[in-house]
Amino acid sequence: MQSRRKFLKTSLIGAATIGAISSPLDLLAEETNTTLTILHTNDMHSHIEPFPDDDKKYPGLGGAEYRAAIIENTRRKNRNVLLLDAGDIFQGTPYFNFFHGDLDIDLMNKMRYDAATIGNHDFDGGIDILAKQITRANFPFVNCNYDFTGTPVAGKVHQHIIIKKGKLKIGITGCGVELDGLVPDKLYTSTKYLDPIKCVQEQADILKHQEHCHLVICLSHLGFKYDSKKISDIVLAQQTSNIDAIIGGHTHTFLEKPEIVKNKEEKNIIINQVGWAGIQIGQLDYSFEKSFRKKLSNHQTVIVDKKSSEK
Repeated sequence: MQSRRKFLKTSLIGAATIGAISSPLDLLAEETNTTLTILHTNDMHSHIEPFPDDDKKYPGLGGAEYRAAIIENTRRKNRNVLLLDAGDIFQGTPYFNFFHGDLDIDLMNKMRYDAATIGNHDFDGGIDILAKQITRANFPFVNCNYDFTGTPVAGKVHQHIIIKKGKLKIGITGCGVELDGLVPDKLYTSTKYLDPIKCVQEQADILKHQEHCHLVICLSHLGFKYDSKKISDIVLAQQTSNIDAIIGGHTHTFLEKPEIVKNKEEKNIIINQVGWAGIQIGQLDYSFEKSFRKKLSNHQTVIVDKKSSEK
């Protein structure tokens, strides 16, 4: 408990900066294969502490301190690591009520997240708090289907970003769920929801054909799938092209393994989501040949607890 308190206390002070973004295309030099490890979270909901040991569903699971240790252990073992979040960072515990997102962002800065998207609950403190926390983050927020014109968030969110990890060029875009009916309009004010399929397709085309990215990722807060015609990650994958992986959130879906879906060009798209509250971290390992041909070489779901943090 003492070490956890020290960890949280130091996390309120500040954090490190992220790696370089928007680098030009490089060749893979003489390497035969290059690997990329993607770690991802979603729907953290301000769960800073682990669940109590006597919790009936998730005893001792989660917690920012354990998550940070697992991330650092992975970085020590792998050369190129990308750390992403699929939204709903805020709301859910008294930590958000007291700190209004400060602690959440400080911890993500400390863990050196590379990018995140925006979930519906990230508006729960109001548009001003969301704008403040986006500004405080040492990592970019990506979303291409919310029009923030006329709000404090305008100009602070990227439609896409490009991150260089080693010799690889990774393009990332993001999208979010319809806010009307989920979020009181006084919290998101004049933010407009746009068609995510059209918007994501536009960004994916840019990243694949104009920027020549080796991998294109969509951070989605649409939800994994629905019984209705509501747009989900499954629908997004089926009706778009030029996306390689969709890292999702919103529906708190615990996937035992990534879902593989055919896109509109009959190519395989990876979809993954790891529940909620920081109980799990998803890991996707890609292997790239010298010709940039890629494959998902490994995947796993890491349970966040004391034991895993000590490996």
